[in-house]
Amino acid sequence: MRALLSRVLAGAVVAALFSPLAAFAQSFDTTARAAWVYDVATGSVLMEKNAHEPMPPASMSKLMTLYMLFEALDQGQVTLETTFPVSSKAKQMGGSTMFLDELDRPTVEELIKGIIVLSGNDACVVVAEGLAGTEEAFARKMTARAHELGLEDTQLVNSSGWPAPGHVMSASDLGKLAQHLVEDFPEHYKYFALDTFDFDGRAPANTRNRNPILGLGVGADGLKTGHTQEAGYGLVGSAVQDGRRVIFVVNGLPSERARSEESERIVNWAFRQFTMKTVIPKGETVAWAPVWLGQSRRVALTTPEGVNVLIPAGAASGVTAEAVFNGPLEAPFDAGHRVGDLVVSVPGSVESRLPLVTANGVTRAGFVGRLQNAAMRLGQRAVAAVGG
Repeated sequence: MRALLSRVLAGAVVAALFSPLAAFAQSFDTTARAAWVYDVATGSVLMEKNAHEPMPPASMSKLMTLYMLFEALDQGQVTLETTFPVSSKAKQMGGSTMFLDELDRPTVEELIKGIIVLSGNDACVVVAEGLAGTEEAFARKMTARAHELGLEDTQLVNSSGWPAPGHVMSASDLGKLAQHLVEDFPEHYKYFALDTFDFDGRAPANTRNRNPILGLGVGADGLKTGHTQEAGYGLVGSAVQDGRRVIFVVNGLPSERARSEESERIVNWAFRQFTMKTVIPKGETVAWAPVWLGQSRRVALTTPEGVNVLIPAGAASGVTAEAVFNGPLEAPFDAGHRVGDLVVSVPGSVESRLPLVTANGVTRAGFVGRLQNAAMRLGQRAVAAVGG
């Protein structure tokens, strides 16, 4: 009814705005057990496979530990120079470590680097105990915060990703968490691109970042690998090319080599198979809406942030958009008043709905103006009756 009402009252406000631009992208299949690929600028999921299946995340769940630490930094609970004590529990952690002992007092910045580059399980326990008293309490806080962020498939029982029953995340949750890290903490995100970190010369065999796509020239700048026997090999990765960021997650691969090859293949596919186009610049008029009882008889409609869409390679059919609103709009109203949606359809993608807002405000007409509006409206109805 809404679209029909718009056509009748607003004078065909539902209209195709774009010429044919795009076609279906070539299919992509991954050997990973689970995968999720996301274009940040357009909010488009480019590919997903078992993306909502909770599974062991291994060290990739360290991203949630880092999120909590970055949040504590931003809230002033700690600084980069704050030091934390090292407990016997932290010292006894196996797997990848910073080789911390009870005499150490590592700084927050050292712990960040130790978690990202060295994948230090001991560093995670130090952070957990420093922020929450115990690792168990920290895990509860992490899970609660994850749910607040919309990570519905996440349940965490430790800070490091050490194998444990009930410690699970989905590929989509890991990807969404990566996006939060990129957008919420730009000043701290730089640490994910560090290639090496040598903590006091204690682990000469464990100084290089395990992220296999750093340094490949594909724009990679994060985030975290993971591996356990149960989970297989995984990576939460991100890369930027020409200002466009792609985030991806793979998990359940059989080897380091498979993880490296599949990650590079996904990045190349995401950037080469899709092109981002600005089809409506910010502030450009999308449609005109008639105004009832206002000083002006019509008002321009636009979108607050413009419209960017991903165009799959091999165009065969077009991108279309429909401005959908109920009209006429009754004055008064302010600039930025939401009146409906711009519905954008891209072949091979999910339909997007963007806010449709007034470009400027319109004040209510005076008595004479309202009489003129009423006379015009009655005239329109009389014409319609005669024509009907």
